[in-house]
Amino acid sequence: MPELVFFSGTMDCGKSTLALQIEHNRSARGLAGMIFTRDDRAGEGKLSSRLGLVTDAVEVEDGQDLYVYLVDHLSQGGRADYVIADEAQFLAPEQIDQLARVVDDLGLDVFAFGITTDFRSKLFPGARGVGVGAARRGGRRVAGGGGGGPPPTHNARTIDGEMVVEGAQVVVGDVNQSAGEVGYEVLCRRHHRRRMTAASARAAALSPDVLPVPSS
Repeated sequence: MPELVFFSGTMDCGKSTLALQIEHNRSARGLAGMIFTRDDRAGEGKLSSRLGLVTDAVEVEDGQDLYVYLVDHLSQGGRADYVIADEAQFLAPEQIDQLARVVDDLGLDVFAFGITTDFRSKLFPGARGVGVGAARRGGRRVAGGGGGGPPPTHNARTIDGEMVVEGAQVVVGDVNQSAGEVGYEVLCRRHHRRRMTAASARAAALSPDVLPVPSS
């Protein structure tokens, strides 16, 4: 039976790499996929991973009907044996419904990939929709930091290394951005609540309050 499968996780946990792996494995078996994406870090109409792998994709636009797009593609002699939808959190809820219809009416597997919550820990509408409609869910979690601390579970937006909690829900950025640019970090719940990013953690470690007192 065809399924809508949702692979979710934080940023930098390998979701897009998995999407590219599924595309590679299925195309190697002679299957043809339709790839949708939106606001990928590599630019319009691209599906990319931080490993440097990239492939062409259909850039989803506001108000676009993904079910109609696929029906038109197939009606004109195109081929699609499965669908990949990366950055699914940026899709509108009705577009998630259209992907579910692709599964039910066209009999195609749909593999959706995305993060569930924004930098304020609020659900993305698209992630909420695909999470509800998915027949199966696959988790992609980054490994915890050194020292056996709690696993990173929250996405944080930063500017100059400082965590921000206000602003538009969708601002394209990436981890390891240069100073002055919008960037993102993946934090554990405790550090996210305390707004403690990597930069602030380093500053705290260098604070005179926590340095050893020299002997006289």
